[in-house]
Amino acid sequence: IEFIRSYYYNKMELIRFSSSLGKYVGYTELGVKNAEAWNKDTSDLAAMNAQKETYCHNNIGIDYQAA
Repeated sequence: IEFIRSYYYNKMELIRFSSSLGKYVGYTELGVKNAEAWNKDTSDLAAMNAQKETYCHNNIGIDYQAA
């Protein structure tokens, strides 16, 4: 299971947080600069990694029951 949060502007992906990498990745010049800044904030990274536990793991049982 992987938690991904992507940020788009004008249908172009700028930044993505990937729980498998545990950090933000930028896809444009602006996205790379922001990802570098956001990756320095360890509390935000920990909160984003916790989203995998609270959102994904919590809902996987519900999704498998529905299928």
